[in-house]
Amino acid sequence: MRVLILSCNTGGGHNSCAKAIQKCFEQNGDVCDIADSLSFVSKNFTKMMSEGHSLMYRKFPKVFSVGYEVAEKRPGAFEKESALSVIFEKGAKELSNLIKSGRYDTVISVHVFPGIMLKKAFSDGEFSDVKTAFVATDYTCSPGVCAFDYDYYFIPDETVTKEFVSKGIPFEKIFPVGIPVNERFYENIPKNRAKLSFSISPAHRHLVIMCGSMGCGPVEEITDILSKTAESDVEISVVCGTNQKLFNNLYEKYKTTENIHIMSYVSDVSLLLDSADLYLTKPGGLSSTEAFSKGVPMVFIDAVSGCEKHNLEFFLEAGGGETADSCKELAEKCLFLLDSPERLSLLSANLLRRRKKHAAAEIFKTLGGEENCFCPKEIIEDFALKN
Repeated sequence: MRVLILSCNTGGGHNSCAKAIQKCFEQNGDVCDIADSLSFVSKNFTKMMSEGHSLMYRKFPKVFSVGYEVAEKRPGAFEKESALSVIFEKGAKELSNLIKSGRYDTVISVHVFPGIMLKKAFSDGEFSDVKTAFVATDYTCSPGVCAFDYDYYFIPDETVTKEFVSKGIPFEKIFPVGIPVNERFYENIPKNRAKLSFSISPAHRHLVIMCGSMGCGPVEEITDILSKTAESDVEISVVCGTNQKLFNNLYEKYKTTENIHIMSYVSDVSLLLDSADLYLTKPGGLSSTEAFSKGVPMVFIDAVSGCEKHNLEFFLEAGGGETADSCKELAEKCLFLLDSPERLSLLSANLLRRRKKHAAAEIFKTLGGEENCFCPKEIIEDFALKN
């Protein structure tokens, strides 16, 4: 196969998902390239959208949440005559040229935006022999998923199948394989050994705080509360991601505090999660799924809402995490759980019981023409019984 993955530089999750899929296809001998769909409009446009997304997440999360809710209730933003559609259709010609020049036989989208371009690029029937697939990176059917009629829809879990069907996605096109993450997140390094990798005593409890690649949410406030209330045998690692201002503020404040470790960027998040007894994070689709795959218990900061409110609901219902309304309550929740090993074990067991492994490999099998991961008849019968 010759595969093109269309991603989007709005946060790190979509690109992480794309890379996980790419690695699987390449390991099986296929050509697999990743392209930023926003760049088809213009380089300035992709920069504006990426920086604007980061600004919204960090500074104006409520505005982002309201905008998302409006899009959920009024999906017209993705219809043909909408301003958004007009903008993205400008990238259709460049996308079309790329598919031709790359001789791709399969196109996979890991974001809703490319669907608008694909609809325009495929409108004249020129690519009728090209397989198309959409990979959902959140535990919901996001606005815009229906912008293009894909051949395959790979979704995170069976429990969201009904939502996709209610939005008009044909049931026979839906494959609940999970969200693709790097294969390292399906492995586990012994916790004590992982802790030593970060110079943390195996006898100490370890809380990892990471609020997305952009370092959004009230991380500074929560860290301040924990610094005053956590016992000395509770080690706290705070990952600030690309938020340099957050890193500078926290590092200056806690550089001499022995049990608080401030990090800007961590190259091996998998190992860091292996070392964690508890993970305080926002319910991002990829970041939560990485911890989900390892069975790491989570406490969620509802920092952005929007699509992440659906992720939060999924993990709370699955019994793999907890949340609270205020920074003080979140800090108290973390310390309570760290002092409750039986509760942590239950949260972890709930996650491991529900997790899906090797989603990228399941996507490869399905698109590669091998035996599908699911028997359509069994899925239909199971779905009918549950609904």
